[in-house]
Amino acid sequence: MSSEHYNWSKQSLDELQECWRTDIEPELRRNGVDLTTRPTYQDVTDAGFSGIAYALREHHELTLSEFLATVGYEDRDTGASFQWGIEDESTITELESYLRTLERRRQLAETTVRTKQSRLATYTRLYRELHGKANLVERVADSDAESEEIRRALAVFDELNADLGTDASKLRYHSDVSQFYEHLERRAKASFNPVESIDEEYNWSRADPDNAALSPEQVRTIYAAADAPSDELLVLALCAWGLRRNEVASLHVSQLELESDEPHIVFEERKNGPGTVALIYGVPELSNRVDELGAGNRNWSGYLFPSPNANRDHVTGETVQARFQRLADQADVRVRGERPTSKMGRRFWYTTYNEAMSDLLENLDTIAADQGSADASVVLKNYLSEAERREYRRDFMRERLAAVFGAE
Repeated sequence: MSSEHYNWSKQSLDELQECWRTDIEPELRRNGVDLTTRPTYQDVTDAGFSGIAYALREHHELTLSEFLATVGYEDRDTGASFQWGIEDESTITELESYLRTLERRRQLAETTVRTKQSRLATYTRLYRELHGKANLVERVADSDAESEEIRRALAVFDELNADLGTDASKLRYHSDVSQFYEHLERRAKASFNPVESIDEEYNWSRADPDNAALSPEQVRTIYAAADAPSDELLVLALCAWGLRRNEVASLHVSQLELESDEPHIVFEERKNGPGTVALIYGVPELSNRVDELGAGNRNWSGYLFPSPNANRDHVTGETVQARFQRLADQADVRVRGERPTSKMGRRFWYTTYNEAMSDLLENLDTIAADQGSADASVVLKNYLSEAERREYRRDFMRERLAAVFGAE
């Protein structure tokens, strides 16, 4: 589908980002563009999507390069700073301080931080257009000005409510702006959060279709579509181990404990801190992949998904997402009419684990009855050791995974 089929000027930034992922990137791949590096304007034009650059410039005050940074193509060679499009230095300083906090302390992915940056920039530019200056920090420092500032913020969200196409987009903008004000409050630079309850002014639906998980049949079909060991391992990593896509992308041989009685992956840093992930299923496939990479390249860096780009050691999370969706396309799998995301593979893991726990508790019902207890969880907690509980959980989970991926 070419650029002429899109009404670019009517699309919000979120919608343009979704269009990039679902329509433009696949077309670029079909044109042979290497998406491990940032595509050029000419690449986008040749694919028939030149209209997006005009819409970004005229309606979002973003260059194509700035936009691409929000969808995973950060240009690390450029020294140019982000252009906020406002003049208030104190607001810019606090916005940039907030984003650095997200990167350093919360350890959010760069693409996530860049997307939040774009939403905050849209909000502050609208604020400036409506109220003359974007002196957000100054105006929330005085508690006596709360009523007036809520009125100003509400005027900005009236514009966003009219401009953005979906409730999900509107709620994401509200969440990002509110979190910025909360950041100011924690640092005693704001006396109040003017947007804290603004979402209650609108009839925005909080239904999130992304909460859907892949079914066992869909995972089985996607796995069957994988005709390369690397693709098979990618599906296992997302669906059988429950890894996040960035964790899959950067998986290194040094993290693997495959000779242990309880094989596992070690993570020095994860979203919620250090931890391990049990390899309940798929150890032979993982061992074979390690052997294949080690034998095939004496200079192998140790990453299980090495990048074809000489400037990168491993693929990106966005590449993992793209490969997973390519397999889903080949398998003709859709979730609620949409292409499944890698996150749905992780949700499949959680759903399967909960079902395995239900199976375990059902099988303990007989023991519970013999003990005079109506609750099988009492047996699990009080009559089995931690090692026994862990082994039972893994046995039931392994059985369910084997039913999906095929008996080992």
